Amino acid sequence: MIRNGLILLLSSYFIISGCAAFIAGTGAGAGVYTYVNGELKTSYHAEFDETNRACTAVLNSLEMEITEKTSDSIKATIKAKQSNGTPVTIKTVMITPGTTEISVRSGIVGIWDKKVSELIHASIAQRLQK
Repeated sequence: MIRNGLILLLSSYFIISGCAAFIAGTGAGAGVYTYVNGELKTSYHAEFDETNRACTAVLNSLEMEITEKTSDSIKATIKAKQSNGTPVTIKTVMITPGTTEISVRSGIVGIWDKKVSELIHASIAQRLQK
């Protein structure tokens, strides 16, 4: 009863505040995806550097042109373009040694492509399992 009330309360908050959130289960041991304002996020049990190499490899395998890469020791951003020019941004953040959060945004504000973001995440998860 209390749990249902909490879910209703949180749902009402997101609707009133205009914040769209979507949570869906995943395979590949990544846990739960959170979809907020065009970013599809989840955490992976993988080292920060390994995760960034996997992200770059996935973009290359999907034939997306990497246009910019920035990184420090705990966070990184990779910007790319799909073959049709649509932008893709992958952000990685080290949560703990051995755990890295990845957020993927594809498309432009208001016209986000969740399916492309899901494809990128699935490809990253597959590479990190090897």
